[in-house]
Amino acid sequence: MRDKIKHVFFDLDHTLWDFDKNSGLTFEKIFKLNNLDVELSEFLEVYEPINLEYWKLYREEKVTKQALRYGRLKDAFDAINVEVEDDMINHLSVAYIDHLTTFNHLFDGTVEILNYLKDKYELHIITNGFEEAQERKMHNANIKSYFKTITNSEMVGVKKPNPKIFNFALDSAKANSTESVMIGDSLEADIEGAHNIGMETIYFDYRNLKNSNGFKRVTTLKSIETYL
Repeated sequence: MRDKIKHVFFDLDHTLWDFDKNSGLTFEKIFKLNNLDVELSEFLEVYEPINLEYWKLYREEKVTKQALRYGRLKDAFDAINVEVEDDMINHLSVAYIDHLTTFNHLFDGTVEILNYLKDKYELHIITNGFEEAQERKMHNANIKSYFKTITNSEMVGVKKPNPKIFNFALDSAKANSTESVMIGDSLEADIEGAHNIGMETIYFDYRNLKNSNGFKRVTTLKSIETYL
């Protein structure tokens, strides 16, 4: 792979930016600010799988951005039998986005792997996350300068794994699929999506689920050095 790759494309959330950790800290903060008596660990236990399911629906164009932001909170509160008024849920959905980027924990080895790769390859981002939040995440975490191009789904109008977003990102990077590799945590969105247009892939299985479907797999960012 080293001999032919010129461009390395990363997903952001759950790949470089530690979404679960930063999200948990954000909920802790906004619950306190709004005097909500909610057991954080109980809430997060139900929220995290609900959030992943809403993002799947969002990728499949089955829910809107607003429906995702409201629905994941509403469903999580319902699941732990905590009654929260709709006005408060809508307020929290905005507060969550506002405060999320004030926490900027990265996965272990993020800066080290970016420093290792930056002089060997051109680095890029392809993300399904919301444009306003993704830019702030990278800026506040001091990693934005590593990337030559940043492609998000709102710019393109479709989400990974739709081939249009990968082709848009390749065009922006002036790259060919055969000289590019996609690294991400989602087999469906990142790995299969990139593979289907001819890109190389590395599956970042940070949860150690071991379900790589035959794709190249790493469980730590440092292990990317094995391939690049």
